[in-house]
Amino acid sequence: MSTAHQKYCLDANVLIQAWQKYYSPKLCPDYWTILSELGKQGRIFLPQMVYEEITKTEDELSDWLKESSIPEYKIDGPVTEALRSIYSANPSHQNLVDNTKSRSLADPWVIAHAMNENATVVTKEEKITAANTTKIKIPNVCDNLGIRCINDYRFVEELNIRFTCSIKV
Repeated sequence: MSTAHQKYCLDANVLIQAWQKYYSPKLCPDYWTILSELGKQGRIFLPQMVYEEITKTEDELSDWLKESSIPEYKIDGPVTEALRSIYSANPSHQNLVDNTKSRSLADPWVIAHAMNENATVVTKEEKITAANTTKIKIPNVCDNLGIRCINDYRFVEELNIRFTCSIKV
């Protein structure tokens, strides 16, 4: 698949986990420069709800995101219609948001924005395969709706991002 013109819609966990763990800016500063450049090129974006989820916490990731060139896509009429179609497509899609704990509030919006932009969803979530559960994750819904969904490692591979290492003296 050619990814030359593919757009990617990022879930919050892609940035949060990378920042806190494996692509920390102290270890891999170029990754964050590349993400900002991809934002400037219009290759990646964040849904408004994801942007707000990250920036509501005043920390270094929040500061970086506010200064980055990654665009925040606002909720508008077409995105709201996409959300309605997600929920009407399958009753189990209602379980995407955990209302009891106010978690995963941005998840349906990630999918709706991706639908609206014909973008690939990038998330750390994994599909739930247990037949006896009511839980559902972004990859399940994307699969149900025929929306392309990948993890961040596949994203790095598709965009041919390469890391170089050195010893800082």
